[in-house]
Amino acid sequence: MVSEPHSLTARAARAAVAGGELSAEELVTSCLDQVERVDPKVNAMVTVAAERAIKEAADLDRELRRHGPGSMRRAAALADRPLLALPVAIKDLQATAGIRTTLGSSQFADNVPDADAGIVARIRAAGGVIIGKTNIPELSIGANTVNRLFGATGNPFDPTMTCGGSSGGSAVALATEMAPLATGSDHGGSLRIPASYCGVVGFRATPGVVPFDERAISQTFYSVQGPMARTVDDIALLLSVIAERGTVGTPTDPMAFPLDASALAELDDTDLGSLRIGVSADLGGMLVSSDVRAEFARRVDWLADRAAACIEVDLDLRDAAEVDWQLRADIFATYYRREAEGWDEGFNPKIRASYDTAMAAPEADIARARVRQMELIRAAEAAMTAAMVDVVVCPGVGVPPFPWRQLYPREVDGNAVDNYMAWLTLTAAWTVVGQPVVALPAGTDAGGLPFGIQVVGHRYRDRGLLSAARALESAWDGTEFARPRPDFEALAATDVDLGPDSTAAMF
Repeated sequence: MVSEPHSLTARAARAAVAGGELSAEELVTSCLDQVERVDPKVNAMVTVAAERAIKEAADLDRELRRHGPGSMRRAAALADRPLLALPVAIKDLQATAGIRTTLGSSQFADNVPDADAGIVARIRAAGGVIIGKTNIPELSIGANTVNRLFGATGNPFDPTMTCGGSSGGSAVALATEMAPLATGSDHGGSLRIPASYCGVVGFRATPGVVPFDERAISQTFYSVQGPMARTVDDIALLLSVIAERGTVGTPTDPMAFPLDASALAELDDTDLGSLRIGVSADLGGMLVSSDVRAEFARRVDWLADRAAACIEVDLDLRDAAEVDWQLRADIFATYYRREAEGWDEGFNPKIRASYDTAMAAPEADIARARVRQMELIRAAEAAMTAAMVDVVVCPGVGVPPFPWRQLYPREVDGNAVDNYMAWLTLTAAWTVVGQPVVALPAGTDAGGLPFGIQVVGHRYRDRGLLSAARALESAWDGTEFARPRPDFEALAATDVDLGPDSTAAMF
């Protein structure tokens, strides 16, 4: 048996199962044991499907035993199901047949769907074993994973601090080795912020790469679903599955364009020394703390000595903040207009703020935002093309992790934060313009908390972007900027109340 199977990457775990060194049941049980040990300290996994997961793993083992290691039939089974036996944690926004899906809201506390969401169905078809559901803010809105039903999810490096959101539970489950793979979704940064705060990898693909079968609005860059993992290679593996077009029927997402998803699984062997890297600390003047600027500058200085070029990019996306607020409100009005009357007094204040903005906004404001969005889309790609860069790097988040008892930071370096979106414009800006983005771990900050960067690529060149991100990841391996790992002994000694009673005063 492989020691500590829960600590393996997805590809390493799959290779061990394929070679007969590790059984599917041993792998799944190891991850479930890690959930039992660690989750009471971080509150990331809100529903655990242990019995079902172990049964599925045992069934896979019986199947694999019929075909010995190295046999053609075993190879065929593995080729047909690239996630065979791999434990996967699913964001509690995404429906799972037979497993509770609450959306982080008491109104759905007992909801057990009859059918899987498209992303989950593709994972199951590829042999993935769903081990449970991960915590989110109510209805997945907000970049701090706190809700009234389950409470808060703590940062695995300091449970008194936020893990980010809204895919916070998934990021924490990965960082604490409860699963090698997890799903997330991203509106204004919901994949990338928790990845940066927890020291894992998140990928927001070009809109349309990952089908979103449950899409409520036909054409928008907002609300994409995506993969989360501990390495870029594992991101590529999961992406190749969730971007698949035909495994469980033709996707119903009108934005899903023709694509050979299998080609995403294996990346190019890109070397850091061949990359021209564009750099922007604040995308033209966005709210970025002095601490984050200093940490980012250290990474840039390191890269400048090793990349083919490190170039300051003339990129001004400041107007994206207002565009994002207006378009976000418009989208929320579409999503929630039939539900708003039923919201109780403590309902997610972030959703209410966006909805109220939409109801009060003149149509002319929305129209102006749409026009400005198109101008920013063209400007962003033009800036990257003019600088002749392969990727652009910028900080993952404009502020370090803050206490989770704050729904969002109220000030940055003495500057007031206007609303719950104003502090995360570094991620929301890339949503507005639709570029693909990898959130990549880059060591820890001066306070010992994870620090991440965004690696931004050209639209529709997702495989090339992932290859470049892997080159950065490989170059940082063994340095102070390598992916950090939580101190599990220190985490075990913490005693932080993360339950719903501790969050009642926040709503």
